[in-house]
Amino acid sequence: MTSTGLSKDARTSAKRTVLISGASIAGPALAYWLHRSGCAVTVVEKAGALRAGGYPIDIRGTAIEVVRRMGILPRLRDAHIDSRRCTFLDADGGEVASLSPSAVAGGVEGQDLEVRRGDLAASLYALVRDDVEFLFGDSIDTLDQYGQGIDVTFRSGQRRTFDLVVGADGTHSQTRGTLFGPEEQFHRYLGYCFAIFTMPNTFGLSHEVMMWNTPGKAAALYAVGDDDELHAFLNFHQPEPPLDALRNPDAQRDLVATVFAGAGWEVPRMVGALREADDLFFDTAGQIRMPHWSSGRVALVGDAAYAPSFQTGQGSSLALVGAYMLADAVASHRDHTAAFAAYEHGVREFVAMNQALVDTGGATLFPTTAEALERRNTRLRGLVALPSAPARPAHSALTLPAFAPVP
Repeated sequence: MTSTGLSKDARTSAKRTVLISGASIAGPALAYWLHRSGCAVTVVEKAGALRAGGYPIDIRGTAIEVVRRMGILPRLRDAHIDSRRCTFLDADGGEVASLSPSAVAGGVEGQDLEVRRGDLAASLYALVRDDVEFLFGDSIDTLDQYGQGIDVTFRSGQRRTFDLVVGADGTHSQTRGTLFGPEEQFHRYLGYCFAIFTMPNTFGLSHEVMMWNTPGKAAALYAVGDDDELHAFLNFHQPEPPLDALRNPDAQRDLVATVFAGAGWEVPRMVGALREADDLFFDTAGQIRMPHWSSGRVALVGDAAYAPSFQTGQGSSLALVGAYMLADAVASHRDHTAAFAAYEHGVREFVAMNQALVDTGGATLFPTTAEALERRNTRLRGLVALPSAPARPAHSALTLPAFAPVP
């Protein structure tokens, strides 16, 4: 196997065993780089199989270089959604502005990618499925750290010992809860709730996004191609998180229906489709902000450590970059304490810049007052006359450690 340059002293030492919790984006990406550096990797995933589908996600800036080094950039370019138009609508469904998605999102047209989450997950899984052990339909129950390793008991009852454990299990990470405590102490609520689901494309939409807004409310229909199915999105301002609804799908449907009662455009049809949807995903918009991303032999990566929220468009990119940097640190330092410290030192500023996007324009798509909405609409009308929006500096703010070419 050709070296990637990841492993420095790892190739001359005993192979380390690493357990990764989570098989979405950060987990398989980390598994790839750890395997290439000589680790024996196991990935545990509570779902019974790889999760397909999901809302479109972005791969931007530094993350483009990560997937290029993994050798999957051509496949992802083939999967690129290539949205051609984003149309903003007023309360009555009248057009406010129609412009290129890159002008709205701040990406670099022709370089950044937008793919279905399932396409990225499948590409990552294909890279590692023959080299990494996957345990689907299971999860970590207990972790017992001692001097030389971690004893892990799984929900299935299986017990095993690993040198390191990494939580890559998302914003509501069970691994983080077990080691660091309740989510509430790390979660920064951003004042919004959202519901995502699919519905029939009876609107004739193709390669485009339609977004309706009134103060504190937004509804979007996203056609990723010429499919018969649309991604639907309902977002609304909520001063306090509706904790009682977060684990109750019926309460979520009732809450959304109440908030959007009497709304115009196609919102009533969307609420009706939400009632029937079997793929509803409801959550609050929030970030995970932690003073440290490791405890002993356990580290966190991706949304489990530093979820930036969907409002930044950087969640998947942070997951890919964070996985790369964590693997490089583990390969460069035999001592796990030094490795995790190097990982945090290398990534924290990049994470902070991306999380700050919600404070410097990332959340302006969802104004909560009539005055703020009119200001946003005026800016959108102004963008129509511009050739393109510049890339956000945070998209390319991190220089990756040098690697030998990946074949």
